Amino acid sequence: MIKVFLCVAMLLAGPVAAQDFTALARVIPEQSKILDGQKELAVSLQLTQAVPFRVRSYDAPMRIEVDFSEVDFTGLSAAMLMQSERISNAGFRVPETGWSRMTLELTEPMNVVSAGMIVSEETGQATLRVALQPVDKNDFMISLGAQSTTVSDSMTDADTPALPVVAIDPGHGGVDPGAEHGGVREANVMLALAIELAEAINRTGIMRAVLTRQNDTFVSLPERMTIARSASAVALLSLHADALEAGQARGASVYTLAKESLDGASERMAERHGRGDLVTGLDLTAQDDRVAGVLMDLARAETGPQGARLASAVLDGLRLSGVRLHPRERREGPLAVLAAPDFASILIEVGYLSSAADREALSDPMLRQRWIKGIVAGVIAWHTNELIRAPMVRK
Repeated sequence: MIKVFLCVAMLLAGPVAAQDFTALARVIPEQSKILDGQKELAVSLQLTQAVPFRVRSYDAPMRIEVDFSEVDFTGLSAAMLMQSERISNAGFRVPETGWSRMTLELTEPMNVVSAGMIVSEETGQATLRVALQPVDKNDFMISLGAQSTTVSDSMTDADTPALPVVAIDPGHGGVDPGAEHGGVREANVMLALAIELAEAINRTGIMRAVLTRQNDTFVSLPERMTIARSASAVALLSLHADALEAGQARGASVYTLAKESLDGASERMAERHGRGDLVTGLDLTAQDDRVAGVLMDLARAETGPQGARLASAVLDGLRLSGVRLHPRERREGPLAVLAAPDFASILIEVGYLSSAADREALSDPMLRQRWIKGIVAGVIAWHTNELIRAPMVRK
């Protein structure tokens, strides 16, 4: 039997790998604790950001399980959670991609009497507190039986509202470091910016972010598109920072796919990819390259203009947040990362590592907030306008 006590849909975090914890939301071990009183046992976890969660009680063995979407438990030891004699065992695992689970096995029957998450408006950090009280075994079993006994072991769509997904693509990585200047490597600073940007998007509660890479590893361009497509992303933002050997170029600019680069692009994609990995919602498995290319071109006829509007919205957001823009702030290029036909794509050149001012600002977490604030504002404004625009287009 299981007892489902509570599900709180707060903010969604990015994806977690199937076999390890690399989520954006992280437990802060030194600020987490077990409070063991005579009448109540409380588990208090401090998180870097709010996430949806659900607390469930089980028997055989008696335990509670807390599912998160999703949390990195690195640094939080089972020993810390077992400081109370009422907890006989503790563990963490990934029950399925995108979810994290904490399990606490109990030495005596206990019911969950409260579970809630408080979010700090100043820091965005969240405190999850789960309180349990001892009961006799009969009351424990009655409590379980009074709840649904048909709840799936995995989170359902009803548990977590579907938010529009934005794929954040930190350029380069691994064997491809990108531009380097003044001891700063493009791959590293774009990864830091991408993680912070994804966290900021997740905190809005309006959209959800996924990352195409979460560490310094090489990810091919087709794989980056596949990650975005698998998450049903509505947009992809590829982050880069250039470096010039000569000149004093400064400022941010945004690229969309050049029209001339569309010729043959769809057929080349059809040749390189499996049919099931080309366009979300279209089954191209039975189509030859030419037909698949035509269908992708039709899809791009909608997402191409969406990308152009996204570029303009992000530039407006960057401008309003005080980010310096390049004199040629709006550009087009034959860039493969922008060639996906089924979601809007832009490449944001956030600045130039060859510029001391840009390099220093992009290396400072506090100063990077200007870029983050501007991009988040632009993406949300774009998506809001697209929602308004859609019914008008259908008419």
